[in-house]
Amino acid sequence: MSYGESLPDQVDRVANLSDAQADILSDIRELYRERAAVERDHAARLLALAQKAVDKKNKKMASSVVGDEPSRAWSEETLGQSTLANAYSKIIASLANSQQEHVNLADALSVQVVGVLASLARKNEGHRKKARGQAQFYQKVLADRDRIYSDRSKSKLKYDEECVEVETHRQKQDRTQDDKHSNRAAKQYQQQIVDMYNAKNLYIISTATANKVKDRFYTEDLSRIENVRRDFNFRGRLQPDFRTSNISNYITNVASVLRHAQGLQLTHYDALKSQVSVLDAAISEVDPKKDQELFIEHNLRPFGSPTDWTFEPCASHYDTAEVNVDGGAKIYLQNKLSRSRAKLLELNPLLEAKRKEAEQALSFVNAGSGNPSSGSVDAIDGLLDAQHQVTLYETSHSILETEIRIIETALGGDEGSQRPHSFKSSSFTIPTECGYCATSIWGLSKQGKTCRACGLSVHSKCELKVAADCSGVRGVRQKTADTESLLSSTSALSRNTSRASSTFTGPPTPSSFTQASTHVIPETEFPVVRVIYDFTPTSPFELAVHEGTTVRVIEEDDGSGWVKVADEGGGRGLVPASYIESADASRAPESSAGHRLGSGQFVRGLYDYQSQGSDELDVSEDARIELTSGPSGGRNYAEGWWEGIDALGRKGIFPSNYVELV
Repeated sequence: MSYGESLPDQVDRVANLSDAQADILSDIRELYRERAAVERDHAARLLALAQKAVDKKNKKMASSVVGDEPSRAWSEETLGQSTLANAYSKIIASLANSQQEHVNLADALSVQVVGVLASLARKNEGHRKKARGQAQFYQKVLADRDRIYSDRSKSKLKYDEECVEVETHRQKQDRTQDDKHSNRAAKQYQQQIVDMYNAKNLYIISTATANKVKDRFYTEDLSRIENVRRDFNFRGRLQPDFRTSNISNYITNVASVLRHAQGLQLTHYDALKSQVSVLDAAISEVDPKKDQELFIEHNLRPFGSPTDWTFEPCASHYDTAEVNVDGGAKIYLQNKLSRSRAKLLELNPLLEAKRKEAEQALSFVNAGSGNPSSGSVDAIDGLLDAQHQVTLYETSHSILETEIRIIETALGGDEGSQRPHSFKSSSFTIPTECGYCATSIWGLSKQGKTCRACGLSVHSKCELKVAADCSGVRGVRQKTADTESLLSSTSALSRNTSRASSTFTGPPTPSSFTQASTHVIPETEFPVVRVIYDFTPTSPFELAVHEGTTVRVIEEDDGSGWVKVADEGGGRGLVPASYIESADASRAPESSAGHRLGSGQFVRGLYDYQSQGSDELDVSEDARIELTSGPSGGRNYAEGWWEGIDALGRKGIFPSNYVELV
């Protein structure tokens, strides 16, 4: 058992322990020096010296045995379990029982005991200086670790800046397509893309480096710093037992000198032979390893789980801890129950697969534990990764099960309609009435949600308050008794006056299982797309894909910038929407297909408009756009928004007040 293995995060306490033990040994040396003087003067003074030693021991022995801040209670009996403390106590007892003065003994003690102890103390002081250097090195390791963390943050900031520059150069290239600067703009745009990828690669590398340094700091560096005080044998090589520190070697050598002092007493005081033998046996039992274990035992920090939280009513409104299922609150719970169940069904196979993976990794580690050359380090890393993933999955599983249990109990079987809306995040460029609370929705930063199926637009805060009664047809909404009472003064349905926001919001977390709203495509309509970039998952809910492979979209982008796909091996998960494209080999078929959907009616751009999402079209002044056909296309798409096909065959929506019919 070593400090580094048992107390990896207590560098300061271990250092204080070594200093306390060195102080105790210094006191023992002073004790023998004073005893030699007392031997020349008078035997009676030995009793006074023994009492002085007792006082010193009482002040310092506790810190040298259990430390300055022990985690458990201790007593004098605990101090007696320390071999060093026990030896020190026996020495003091021997002084109280030594009543005879002898000059030869005093001379022998001065030369053969005190002098040797002083020499050992000088050598140990050199080790203590090195130990203080280790404390400085520990601070340097901390500083280096924090610097690497800072480098990662800087590389992330640089990557974000380069991404912004890419978009700026792209817009600049679009504006200079028809003038003499177009080639230069194109080259600048391509160079900026390269710079962005370089910044991205540096960001990825710095992230991996920071993670590696973090793991090494907590698993290796702290342990090594605590165990660095190790003895060298006479040839200057580390002894096989790395758990013996310099202070331990010092204690052992001092104990040897003290045994020699007792030998001198046996020679000069035959009458005290029996007492000296007892003291000799006590000093022989000085065991730094045993004292170390005693210190560790009294410095382990137990952890007690906090008590459960309970419902606390508001000071201004008394209420009970029962879940409210009246009116709109019931609808909210019904919607949340449906989503939690869907996510739980999705999570169960993932959790089971990851548990099996963790079991296989554990078996591999156990099989290779006796063979250091079998790649056991990589196997342990794989086991830890699998166990971490299982922990994340099980946390999400517990959250979902708790939500479902609480809501099912509260609803008592009344789970409402089973036709949930398929909302997507939307921004609104013109005022739109919320289909739930009948107040205005307005803003460009994801102020609301729009149902893909029936076109119902609501505030984000109202999403879960809408009853699951989607008609699936734009302009038609089935009303329940609850929604009729809430929406009697307003229209139950607003036209889809929004545009989908494709802002990338970052990778999902385990809590997304309890919050996300998705649109599930029927099994027979799963479109095939091609992966254009490799993607490595960073959370349990993502899927690894590789450039050039094809996958099927099972849940469309809901405005978060992520798409759920399924690969040929049956794996399912989220990938960035920008990492995939249509599986068609060229744009020509898309263009011709788009024109076949055209109505033959054209509009002309009045003002320039920059698209704000993947489903929108750019509008340029005087450029012509053909309107699409169909009951929900062209001018029928939504109030304030029309759908059309541009000159390149791309289909999308655009603001109707930016164009005019031709």
